[in-house]
Amino acid sequence: MSTALVPVVIAEPVEDLPLERAARGEGLPALPQADTDQGLVDIWERRHASRHTRRNYRMQAARFLAYVGKPLRQVRIGDVQAFAASLDGMAPATRATAIAAVKSLLTFGQEVGYLQFNVGKAVKAPPVKNTLAERIMSEADAMRMVALEPNARDRAFLTLLYGGGLRLSEACGLRWRDLTERDGGAGQATVFGKGGKTRIVLLSPNTWRTLMALRGEAEVGDPVFRSRKKGEPIQPRQADRIVKAAAARAGLSAEVSAHWLRHAHASHALDRGAPIHLVQATLGHASVSTTGRYLHARPTESSARFLGV
Repeated sequence: MSTALVPVVIAEPVEDLPLERAARGEGLPALPQADTDQGLVDIWERRHASRHTRRNYRMQAARFLAYVGKPLRQVRIGDVQAFAASLDGMAPATRATAIAAVKSLLTFGQEVGYLQFNVGKAVKAPPVKNTLAERIMSEADAMRMVALEPNARDRAFLTLLYGGGLRLSEACGLRWRDLTERDGGAGQATVFGKGGKTRIVLLSPNTWRTLMALRGEAEVGDPVFRSRKKGEPIQPRQADRIVKAAAARAGLSAEVSAHWLRHAHASHALDRGAPIHLVQATLGHASVSTTGRYLHARPTESSARFLGV
């Protein structure tokens, strides 16, 4: 008498059933998060914490949409290539920024389900010459900018930009509550920086004394660097004029900006033996490779020195 074999069926685990995956939103097409091109631009723009970046990206998106003259869903690779070609004649950095902004917008459009394809992926931004070495002043020039500043507030501002390596907007936004005294006459600043990130920057005793000399009767919520109008914080445009005037007073190029002092901080600290990861943390760079640009901009050794010519 034979016994029939009964096939054993192994049931698919419940969590892998199509209905269960669908309930978790897996395997479903992305729902568009915007109804119009302008709606997409608005959402995309708000992803960036920097007001300067938002303004610049909004301008580049408007330029692109005006050029193609059609809805984003009808844009093809050739349209993006033609737009890139239309930027010929502009400064390389300006062209690269414009193309990068458009590529970012199109990538975001596909990510949120507004666009079916990312046609910008096939278009590459043009390479840009690294001019960092041209924007690193000597230590003597940086110190001269600070020393020749006759105004106490502006001298403290320049001292902080160079001594702390802060961005212009970071220094403008400081309030007294952000400053804390440390042992040995030094201090620290709690900085709200790029990308909405907060970092702590230690300040030397000299920088700390220079800042504290400004306080007077100021409350903890008052700005460290007050505008002459109603005691409001100085605005970046006003602060930029302070830096430009200090550069002119020191006999430096009219191209000098607040970021040059930040570049100087990084470069001079590395020259003096500061560990690269420490400089990265102080400046708030997301990647150590960004900080490493300063090592390449001012190398301490070269094979050219081994030749007799």
